Amino acid sequence: MTELPKVVAQSADAADLHAPVPTLLLELQTVLGSLTAHVTAVTDRGRRPFRPGPQWPTLLGELAYGVYLLADQTGVDVSQVVHAAAGQVFHNARQAQSAPNTGWPFEAN
Repeated sequence: MTELPKVVAQSADAADLHAPVPTLLLELQTVLGSLTAHVTAVTDRGRRPFRPGPQWPTLLGELAYGVYLLADQTGVDVSQVVHAAAGQVFHNARQAQSAPNTGWPFEAN
């Protein structure tokens, strides 16, 4: 286990944050909603460009903490699955770049 998952697991143990998966998912949804509300407010409902302010790192950190906590509770190695997802995105991007441009992205090949 790398350092970050250990820190999350230790803090969750200290704070007794262990909960069933549905509860953790609801909490993640709440934190994501906070991020969304923040962006809505600072952009005046999309009328202005988004510029991350001083609250942004804290809100994003809370979301990341929740993801690591969910992974810890379900036995998932976040580093491994993120590397795998990044590899798949890279592979898909390479395939898309080598494919002929057919026009509309939803046209069947």
